[in-house]
Amino acid sequence: MARLLYRLGTFSARHKLTFIIGWIALIVVIAIAALSGMKFATGGFTVPGTESSKALQVLDEKFPSASSKSSTLQLVFEAKDGAKITSASMEVEVQKVLADAKTLDHVSSLTNPLDAARPYISADGTTALSTVSLRGVTDDNQQEVYTKLVTFSEHASTGDVRVLTGGSLGTAVPEIFGPSEVIGALIAFTVLLVTFGSLIAAGANMFGALIGVGVGVLGVLAVSAAHPIQSTTPILAVMLGLAVGIDYGLFILSRYRQELRDGRGIEVAIGRAIGTAGSSVVFAGATVVIALVGLAVVNIPFITEMGLAGGFAVLVAVAMALTLMPAMMALMGHRVLPRKERHARRATNTQPIVRPEHRVSFLERWAAFVVRRPVISAVTAGVVLMVVAIPLLSMKTTLNVPGGEDPKAMQRTAYNLVSDKFGAGSQDPLIVLVEGQDVAAANARVEATLSGLSDVARVTPAGTSKTGDAAIYSLTPKSGPLDTKTQQLVRDIRSHDADVTGVTLSVTGATAVNLDTNAQLSSALVKYIALIVGLSLILLIIMFRSILVPLTATAGFLLSLGAAMGVSVAVFQWGWFNFAISSPQGNPLLSLLPIILTGILFGLAMDYQVFLVSRMHEAYSKGLPAKEAILDGFGRSSVVVVAAASIMAAVFGGFALSASSFVASIGLALAAGVIADAFITRMIIIPALLSLFGRGAWWIPKWLDRILPHLDTEGHALEQDDHEEDERVRDLASASS
Repeated sequence: MARLLYRLGTFSARHKLTFIIGWIALIVVIAIAALSGMKFATGGFTVPGTESSKALQVLDEKFPSASSKSSTLQLVFEAKDGAKITSASMEVEVQKVLADAKTLDHVSSLTNPLDAARPYISADGTTALSTVSLRGVTDDNQQEVYTKLVTFSEHASTGDVRVLTGGSLGTAVPEIFGPSEVIGALIAFTVLLVTFGSLIAAGANMFGALIGVGVGVLGVLAVSAAHPIQSTTPILAVMLGLAVGIDYGLFILSRYRQELRDGRGIEVAIGRAIGTAGSSVVFAGATVVIALVGLAVVNIPFITEMGLAGGFAVLVAVAMALTLMPAMMALMGHRVLPRKERHARRATNTQPIVRPEHRVSFLERWAAFVVRRPVISAVTAGVVLMVVAIPLLSMKTTLNVPGGEDPKAMQRTAYNLVSDKFGAGSQDPLIVLVEGQDVAAANARVEATLSGLSDVARVTPAGTSKTGDAAIYSLTPKSGPLDTKTQQLVRDIRSHDADVTGVTLSVTGATAVNLDTNAQLSSALVKYIALIVGLSLILLIIMFRSILVPLTATAGFLLSLGAAMGVSVAVFQWGWFNFAISSPQGNPLLSLLPIILTGILFGLAMDYQVFLVSRMHEAYSKGLPAKEAILDGFGRSSVVVVAAASIMAAVFGGFALSASSFVASIGLALAAGVIADAFITRMIIIPALLSLFGRGAWWIPKWLDRILPHLDTEGHALEQDDHEEDERVRDLASASS
């Protein structure tokens, strides 16, 4: 692989303008395609194959007015100071509000909660509820329609009656790259500037990353013209594309600078940088892509979509690092070095730069302590990560937060008021679908069976299909949608299906969908972890020619994952650090977070494993004793790994400040996970374990070593080529003399 990548690097360097202009042209073309036709599917998602999703499909076909595609909101009227909403003066105000609301755009009809024939009034007589049916609501205008009704409610509230808008029409499309993300990118650029000591090198690294993430994200948006995507999908592509793009460029630029310092010419230095560091980038990128594409095994379209989008962004970042970076390095030449080294490089020509006497850095002293005290280091670091993971034990998840995620919004205020006045389960009824040849004949038995179950407040027939082979019932639980009693009620209904002969019962609705999704995610998580760990172990065994190194890498990841999830629970569920978080707190975590975080963090953790341990393996393969190889590899790579991890944490930390709980929770979890993995797992636990294992860390059965392909990620072939070239030059010199 080293020779192949060497040729790719030198080819890109020789045709630098072609590659640079080509990448810029590519981003322009994709931008035109994306911005002219991108589409977002903001209407939510379901899990195919579950009982709740199948029932929703039947509802869409046979009961369009009751399907998930119908658009309705609520107007909640509350009489202030304990007055009765049914009094004459209150009724006048309510009727006026209803009449004014009917004139609003997109409002087709409203129910009158004070109608004597069909009243919808709370038991204490203080609150009334009107259902607002809407027309012409699309993904493009739903937020505008909702905002207008909220504003109407604010203006309609008087001194005697409070008017609230309840319900929602979907989730607003979050910003793909807002102010907080810009701050994260600026911090990342500052880290690059400090690391390189060269504005040109830092600027080139950031420019390459921005081009890569631009192509990746715009490519995802271009695909949305043919297949609409969820609004959060491109955000993951931005997160990963920017973070790995900066990191991969950093590793290659750092190796290029080292090759220049060793006295090599520009083109040779570029080729060797791509042949060595580029090999690590390829393997690191492959592990991330495997982890992301593997999300498809979950069989949830939204998660698969996010995984494919993120994987594509990472692939583009790898391609950028291997082709655009060498072209820019050729254009910059020696200007990637600090000014003093640049002058020294010109003076010494092809000789290595004579640098000041090396002083042992803090990181090298750190590594020496870890290698000298491996047991204490590994145990202490492991305990710290496990303590940080403690909040994970109280983690709660949900597909949607009842009443919306923002506790200060009118939607949540209305939800809490209705729950208090009409019952905890009144706004999230279960929908029971009855199917059979003659559902009408089974009505009495169905109602009796459902009413006899525990935690049922009321059962209301909601209609029969035109063909007479399906009927729906609205079942209101006594408990709220997140209550374990309501979840048990869903299971009870399904277990009583056989009690009503001649028909079949199935349950759907938000609570049932939430329950089915959690079950699907739980069962898929084990398969998913087995898949990505298995494939990544194969890659790491091929790369490191070791059994223990890949196993310790995976075990360390589990500690990092636990710490990342623990931080997420403490911040978003418990409400810690609310002064620094813009998004709502105090809610259960989104059900999708654990599996998405597992995939992304596993890939990133293997990145740091590859970049740090590959230099240790390179030193060991060149003859250094095991412990000296650890110190040598750590000393050569730790500064760059620290910079790379700091950059990733800054980028992800920027997203943690998003106003969207979903985006913020992923951003914070990834930032915490990267910090835990890079600084504790990879820089303490892994060196400590490798020190304990000694030469055994690099042991591999001979039979396995023989059958595995040799990909030469350390650049041994390039070293051999250099040696042969030196021999040829000496022979020519001898012949001429």
